[in-house]
Order: sequence, then C-alpha cells, then structure tokens
Amino acid sequence: MWVGSDMTPIEQQTILITGATDGHGKALAVELVRRGATVLVHGRDAGRIEHTLGELRGAAAGAKVRGYRADLASLAEVRALAAEVLAHEPRLDGLVNNAGVGSRVPEGGRLTSRDGHELRFAVNYLASFLLTRLLLPRIRASAPARIVHVSSLAMQAIDFDDVMLERGYSGMRAYSQSKLAQILFSNDLAEELAGTGVTSNALHPATYMPTKIVASPASSLDEGVQATLRLVADPALEGVSGRYFDVTRERRADAQAYDAEARRKLRALSEQLTGLVQAAG
Repeated sequence: MWVGSDMTPIEQQTILITGATDGHGKALAVELVRRGATVLVHGRDAGRIEHTLGELRGAAAGAKVRGYRADLASLAEVRALAAEVLAHEPRLDGLVNNAGVGSRVPEGGRLTSRDGHELRFAVNYLASFLLTRLLLPRIRASAPARIVHVSSLAMQAIDFDDVMLERGYSGMRAYSQSKLAQILFSNDLAEELAGTGVTSNALHPATYMPTKIVASPASSLDEGVQATLRLVADPALEGVSGRYFDVTRERRADAQAYDAEARRKLRALSEQLTGLVQAAG
C-alpha cells in the first residue's frame, strides 16, 4: 500500500493531456506549463502538435513540453502511443483523458472507428480505457498521481444488448452513452486504486464551451479549464477519488455509474474489445 502525504510539486510533475492541440485541451496545457509542469501534448496531426508546442513555449519561459501523435480512432495507434510514452517518460503524475468526438453527425449517419466500433464509443471511451490501462503501471509508480476523465452532463445508460447502437442510432445517444461509460470506468478505477496514491475522477467541465465539437457555445473556455485544472492540480483534492463533478460541484451521475453489475459488464466488454483479454470460447 502506498503511504505518502503531500502531492508532488507541480513543477516536478509530468502530465499527459489527450486532445491537447486545440480547445479545452490546449488551454489546459497552457495553464499547466505556466505553473511549471511538464506537459505531454497528444494530438492526431503532427503539424498541429508542433504548432501547439510552439504556442506553449511562447506562453511560458522555459516551458517543458513534448508531443505525441496518435489517432484515437485506432486501437493499434493507442497501443503505439502508450508504448512511446512508456519508452520516453520515466514518470507520469497525471493523465487527462480529454480527447473526444461530439454529438453532431455528418450526413450519412452512424460512423465507425478503424476497428469497426461505433465512433463515439471508440474515441471517447475505448481509447481512454486502453490508454489508461496500458499506462497505469507507470502512473502507479509515480504516486501520488491523478487520472481525470473529461466527461459531460449528457449521460445515457449503456444498452449492453446494443452497445454499438446499430438500432435507433443518434449522435446524441452515442455521445451520451460514451460519456457515461467514462464515468463507470472512473469509478471502477477509483475502487481498484484505493490506497495506492492514485486517484480517478470525472467531470463535466462546463456547458457548451467554445470548442470545435460545440455548435453554440454557452460558457467560457476558461470556466472549463479552471474546473479541470482543479482536479489535476489542487492540493485540496489530494486523496479525493471516485467522484463526479459538475464544473466544481460534486454531484451524482446517472445511476448506472454506481451499478456494480453494469461496471463489471463494461469492464469485461472493454477488455475484450481492446484485446486486453481474449474473448471466452
């Protein structure tokens, strides 16, 4: 069992943010580099990663930043991302699962990932599930450490008879299901990691921030960034785990998030789909 007291000073922390080349992820990266953290910028386009690294270096003198590329719609690329991070980063004090696909669906309707899974479930949930699982030994070795899942107020119970939404598909239903899946996973991790010094929390950072996945913004980007930054770096939240926050206020998520059987089913399905375990039979 991990035994410790104060969190590692932010200047000594290394924090990976997925989807950090624009919007909420980039703004969070700026705040963290200004506080002295080493920030690992994930994106899916090499040019945008380099541009973001340049912006971060301009935002803070002596900024400590490194870039990692992967398309989270491919589980093979998620695995490669994890392998690259493990090969180059001796510690990992924070992981912010921020990357995501919104609810808007282009003409043509339901989309799938490279692995054939419904796209929002694949990118918003399965990719972060696999990445977190693969990086977890390094995160645990860096304790105290924090895992933050950027979720949403939009939640819909997972239909385990039609997880990939082949019937009655809508972009909002897909998005809402994927965001609730993140919270089930966060709660599962919190229970698993109790006493290790690693915490896992989820949050709705703000309502309709001005990002590329939002058509009609209703709140400021800074509001969401400050809410997420709080979970990543506020010493007052040391040891707080298994919680869901609406911006900065703790609240209950959908009832399924606390259903042990639903969490077990999602865990088993996720392990099977990501290849962490082989399908029975």
